[in-house]
Amino acid sequence: MPETTDILVIGGGVMGLWAALGAAEAGLSVVLVEAGKIGGGASGGLLGALFPWMPDRWDAKKQYQLDALAALPDEIARLEDATGLSAGFRRVGRVVPLPGPHLRDIALRHQRDAEANWQAGTTRFHWHVRDGAPDGVDLDPSTCAAGHVFDTLAARIEPRALGRLLRAALERQPTARIIEHAAVTSLDPVRGRAELSSGHAPLAFSHTIIAAGAASFPLLQSLLPPLPKPLGQGVKGQAALLRATLDPAAPVVFLDGIYIVAHENGLAAVGSTSENSYADADTTDDRLDAVIERARALMPALRDADVVERWAGIRPKAIGRDPLVGSLPGHPSVIALTGGFKITFGVAHRLAISALDGVLGRSLAPLPENFTLEGQLRREFGPRA
Repeated sequence: MPETTDILVIGGGVMGLWAALGAAEAGLSVVLVEAGKIGGGASGGLLGALFPWMPDRWDAKKQYQLDALAALPDEIARLEDATGLSAGFRRVGRVVPLPGPHLRDIALRHQRDAEANWQAGTTRFHWHVRDGAPDGVDLDPSTCAAGHVFDTLAARIEPRALGRLLRAALERQPTARIIEHAAVTSLDPVRGRAELSSGHAPLAFSHTIIAAGAASFPLLQSLLPPLPKPLGQGVKGQAALLRATLDPAAPVVFLDGIYIVAHENGLAAVGSTSENSYADADTTDDRLDAVIERARALMPALRDADVVERWAGIRPKAIGRDPLVGSLPGHPSVIALTGGFKITFGVAHRLAISALDGVLGRSLAPLPENFTLEGQLRREFGPRA
């Protein structure tokens, strides 16, 4: 006989963990099923940079992300107090060097945009354009020929520590259960039944949340009418962890696609690549070598730093880049929760609330149209999708 649960969560990355925790805290029974190990895949990476979108051309989705980034510290602190663990979160800000005067002109426009738009409740964040190189950050002087930007909204987190924290918080919930190394081999939303691999008993559910990263796209698409192209794809990213004597309170540095993130315990993460085609999802190569060399050139303190770990993984990128969240047309019991390309760690907690709003009959975090599954289907495939 199948085990029965209110919510079946498919996927044990940060999206699925936040959703399972939210459902359990609301009093629902939850089973979280993960094909591999909890916190693996893209959620087991190294960088942990939490960046806002640019402050120009403001819209509902940018405000949603801003509100999520502003609320994240309190959510993490609540779980840290309950579990005694740390997620390695710090709102350290971000430095963006300005090598040329044309970049300074753009940055000054963004400074004005931020003053108008970067506000969450009573909290205001800033995008400061400053002269010269930033104090206390060791950068190649040529990269700051036109000054630099310092934004007060960006932050960093340690991805694997966040996964451990969320798992510990979920395991404290009496109505929650985790099943690792068990893939969903068959999903029948009409009967409310899922078959699992590895000899596990089937599961009967009232609702299921599909939060399996890039693996979500074919699973969701199998439950929809035929579409002319895939809902999304996996994008390979590569990053490295270096042993470096950087201040753990130092801001994240970003220039031309290169991230440098100071973490605790004398470690710094650098990355990353975005590869739409790849032969091996889990193997690093010369593309990461190039990223490391560019990071060393940008920050002289890294030039002799030993590489502690090299990482490669697949991140989910929905067809419109924005997250896919909400019930599937024709299957109200199936809820998508995936696809937040490069923004997942900063918004997953808020997207989980939005995904559960319909199940719980509330509206705590209304979604912008661009983030809804139905909205993206209409935008990409027309009104008949």
